Amino acid sequence: MPFFYSSGEDIRKGDRVLVHGEPGEIEFVADPVLNPEDWYVKALGGGIMILEPKVFGSLFIHDPTADEDLILVSRQRDSSG
Repeated sequence: MPFFYSSGEDIRKGDRVLVHGEPGEIEFVADPVLNPEDWYVKALGGGIMILEPKVFGSLFIHDPTADEDLILVSRQRDSSG
């Protein structure tokens, strides 16, 4: 079950984002299908962790699709090419 931005793109580790107007980076995606034993999946049903050191520090969002203030800025460069 991948998570998506409100604009429709899938959320990936390393994505550069704006979260409530502040720049951040996706630290990890806690996907219930890929990692059912993950603590964030067991406790919260999954979601994403964002690093944004200026205001929030680390911010966990359970339902990122519903968060219109989470915007993809750029993808981390794929190491395969």
